[in-house]
Amino acid sequence: MRQYGWHHGRALAWAVTAAGFAQFLWLLAACSRAGLALRLPLPRLTPGVRRTLAVMAPATIGAGVTQLNLLISTALASLLPSGSVSYLYYADRLNQLPLGVVGIAVGTAILPSLSRQVRLGRLPDAVTTQNRGIELALLLTLPAATALAVLATPILSVLFERGAFGPSDTAATAAALEAYAAGLPAFVLIKVLAPAFFARHDTATPVKVAVAAMAVNLCLTLILMRLLAHVGIALATSMAGWLNALVLLALLIRRGHFGFDRRARRNLPRVGAAALGMGAVLAALRVGLAPMLVGHNMLQVGALAGLVCAGLVAFAVLALGFGIADWRDLMGRLRRQPA
Repeated sequence: MRQYGWHHGRALAWAVTAAGFAQFLWLLAACSRAGLALRLPLPRLTPGVRRTLAVMAPATIGAGVTQLNLLISTALASLLPSGSVSYLYYADRLNQLPLGVVGIAVGTAILPSLSRQVRLGRLPDAVTTQNRGIELALLLTLPAATALAVLATPILSVLFERGAFGPSDTAATAAALEAYAAGLPAFVLIKVLAPAFFARHDTATPVKVAVAAMAVNLCLTLILMRLLAHVGIALATSMAGWLNALVLLALLIRRGHFGFDRRARRNLPRVGAAALGMGAVLAALRVGLAPMLVGHNMLQVGALAGLVCAGLVAFAVLALGFGIADWRDLMGRLRRQPA
């Protein structure tokens, strides 16, 4: 890119723009194949459109709450010693990966089913769908959060420790990542619990809870940043996330819209135990591979890849051993031919 006079930042910015445009074209082609060709008719303010706008308004405000929360945290981090904003940014980027892949995906996937079941009055089925969504989300998120906490330092060392980013920066960012990882399951639960409100055309309640959690986050940040610097900001964010998730869950239960079924009560503690067991295995292997994790770059990459694979295998074995999943059922799904 230098032959065009572009620096790295400019090249990356144009790459993101090109990727977004490519994604739009891809979706446009997919919609066309599905018989949903894009048209741009003149908008009309029909009763249905008014109802849609009324439901969308709180959700739009709620989307801004998250960005406002991030803006406040960044502004407060700028008052701390140099590098604090970067430490939080790098840690948050890694923490957002499982949140985007798992939380948003599961929440988006269950919303159509929940909406249809609620509309048809099949409330027990809606509760079952919600239970399975929570179960799947935590099955994928708890091991991810545990791995991020245990392997924070080697992950950051392999990804970022070069140039001006030294070992002290790795340690500072790892501490923030560990604090963020503690709240990762909560933020995924928020994405999975919110559709239960959306399916009932209640977009205001999640926003009200999010605003209250933002206020709590601000108070906790002002307190904890004095004690733990940038780690306090990350910890405050995680604590506010848990408050948000638990309040949403309590409201659903109180209104009679949700209750943990027998399968969820059986499996969720076992998922937590399997994640802890995987964390213990990773901690032991990290100690054993310590010389490789501080060695040559290729050795570090190889050791980290080995740890990731070992974590996946350990969790899979524990999940099967605890009866969370049946290996016969899994093999049957793998062998099943698509219809």
